[in-house]
Amino acid sequence: MALQALKVFQDGGLQAIPGPKLSRADREALLRAGFLKAVIRGWYIPRRPDEADGDTTAWYASMREFIADYAQERFGDRWHVNPEQSVLLRSGERTIPRQVQIWAAEGTNQTVPLLHGCSLFIYKAARLLPSSPAQDCGELRLVELPAALVAASPTLFVQHAIAAQIALGALPDASDLLRILLDGPHPSVAGRLAGGFRTIGREALADEIVGAMRGAGHAVNEVNPFDRPRPTFLPGGRPESPHAQRLRLMWAETRESVVAAFPQAPGAPKDIDALLDDVEARYVTDAYHSLSIEGYRVTATLVDRIRDANWNPDGDGRDRATRDAMAARGYFEAHNLVKADLVRVIKGENAGTVFRNALPRWYQALFGPSVQAGLLKASDLAGYRNDQVFIRGALHVPLQKEAVRDCMPVLFELLEQETEPQVRAVLGHFVFVYIHPYMDGNGRLARFLMNLMLVPAGYVWTVIPVERRAEYMNALEQASSFANMEPLAAFVAGLTKAQASEPLPRPR
Repeated sequence: MALQALKVFQDGGLQAIPGPKLSRADREALLRAGFLKAVIRGWYIPRRPDEADGDTTAWYASMREFIADYAQERFGDRWHVNPEQSVLLRSGERTIPRQVQIWAAEGTNQTVPLLHGCSLFIYKAARLLPSSPAQDCGELRLVELPAALVAASPTLFVQHAIAAQIALGALPDASDLLRILLDGPHPSVAGRLAGGFRTIGREALADEIVGAMRGAGHAVNEVNPFDRPRPTFLPGGRPESPHAQRLRLMWAETRESVVAAFPQAPGAPKDIDALLDDVEARYVTDAYHSLSIEGYRVTATLVDRIRDANWNPDGDGRDRATRDAMAARGYFEAHNLVKADLVRVIKGENAGTVFRNALPRWYQALFGPSVQAGLLKASDLAGYRNDQVFIRGALHVPLQKEAVRDCMPVLFELLEQETEPQVRAVLGHFVFVYIHPYMDGNGRLARFLMNLMLVPAGYVWTVIPVERRAEYMNALEQASSFANMEPLAAFVAGLTKAQASEPLPRPR
């Protein structure tokens, strides 16, 4: 009965469950069995019974929905996220702030502690701004962009420059902004927004704002609100979402930090056979570490046995039933494809185009053995994911499935246009896992991508050791949640340099 009561809430899409809406008996039974977790007094979220107490994954995955449900229950439609965070989330940011600030007509200027160091600040607002629920942000009520940009503080343009640029670029014209600016009046805000438009190359809108304000008798001093020049970017010949624009801006803003972390590329290897021999010599170590990072339990012996074709899924029931063996076989088959693609890049083909064409083949090879063994359905090889995924312990939530199809062509274009191989390697790896285009295999494919870009430029095939998994994941989290690429660039560059002189030892 208790599980049926919980199912009613989940079927209704609710993540925040008010205690009084469950009977005391049902609530206590669900808490004892581990199907319910307390967030704040009288409010709960569903959980899996096998979830460890310190595991943050379920909370970060449901935090948006919990806050939206909680605020809606308390305030009806009389609330919204504050202007700065509204701009941030409307610009495609997928990392939820640890403290979400909402304005509410009946707010109390109080901080509500949530799980895992997160909190909610409820500001008592004298006047609410135009807002609407955002489906891709868990139905959080976000302020509409024109009103949010007018109300946001100047620090938005310094602390969240990418979000501010995307927001300014998303407005089709200045009409809605001008209505708010003129009714205010807001001459200092008008000068800031005009300067922002001019900085990102929208001079016509800057002129329109300044002209309209001065025509109404307001003195406007145009200022550039950004603290450094903004990168320009060209869309790929089609309408693009904020998510796609964010990828282009992140790439442009962080590429120089990657270039600075690496020595100059040695250049394309002259002896292709010797190169392939070196890649093959590192294979067992690479497969062991890459699979172990993803949680598979493999040994050098198993990897060797599969490479040497001493593996029979039909004749050996233990192999056929072993998920780890299927993963190792898939890794071997995909690795062979990557080696052939390395040669194509060395011979002069564009590395980004090679990856664009190779990715479906790599993915199918990676999971083909699992399909043949009956562990996956054939339809699982059909292409990009059709569901939401979450990364364990990460504030960053990968893109919704609809955004994946918008962003993958942008990744291919960025790789094709990039001139520096180390940038293609590090940023390609990062952007791929940021998008997370598949339900599984993203980490392995991203590391194949990294080496497809490194090796033809003369760098060695670089293995990320499982012993440094925590450092690796933290570097990816810094890049995903805080747009800080330096830790990931330094991490990969350090491994590449070290393994050029001394390959990682073969695992036991």
